[in-house]
Amino acid sequence: MAEVIFLGTASAVSTEEHENTYFIIEGENRFIMVDCAGNPLVRITKAGLDYRRLTDLFLTHFHPDHVSGAPLFLMNMWLLGRQQPLDIYGLHPTLDRIEQLMDAFGWQDWPAFFPVVFHRLPADKMTLALEDDEFRIHISPVQHMIPAMGLRIESRSSGKVLAYSCDTTPCEEVEELAAEADALIHEATGNSPGHSSASQAGEVARRARAKSLYLIHYDTRNANAQNLVAEARKTFHGKIILAEDFMKFRF
Repeated sequence: MAEVIFLGTASAVSTEEHENTYFIIEGENRFIMVDCAGNPLVRITKAGLDYRRLTDLFLTHFHPDHVSGAPLFLMNMWLLGRQQPLDIYGLHPTLDRIEQLMDAFGWQDWPAFFPVVFHRLPADKMTLALEDDEFRIHISPVQHMIPAMGLRIESRSSGKVLAYSCDTTPCEEVEELAAEADALIHEATGNSPGHSSASQAGEVARRARAKSLYLIHYDTRNANAQNLVAEARKTFHGKIILAEDFMKFRF
């Protein structure tokens, strides 16, 4: 059975207690990171995980709070002797800019750098991004300020389904990704351009008939963040959890 570990849960402005939003999906053989903020090596180690197990990196969109840690993490793994390839997945505009960013850091001149394989995904609904004997992962474009994608992750062993909204206004694409999901991780930044409120996240979970809802990417500087659960409960009557850094759950 796979496990989800939140390495960060904050929206764009992080705090001492809350890193920007990104998380790990750990299986038997695959170790998948969704987005890459802050200092991943430190967060992964603090979570009691082995960064050397990382097999796949999904980058949902090219905003700093979702990709700023990628150059540092790639460099750290290289300096620590990584040799096995790393698969990186994202929409074309996202990966084009990641390559440009890494070129600016001169990674082509880093001696004996490990292989990186880019998987440029089309912005089509329910595109199959990865499939093996552990996971089946689909992506769909979502409604943000720049090209962005949400995910649907199926555990082949348990049959459980996890969905992630990414940053988005409420949209049919997320409802489709989260259809009958055991857990929906949905942003709760607030009702603003390219984002969703907690009540809107609850409505998406209700429409998708998800079994549980994890609120993430919220304003962690707000002392009333716990009120987000009560807000989401107005539109969704299933299990609702406010995601916290280093929280874990199995699916």
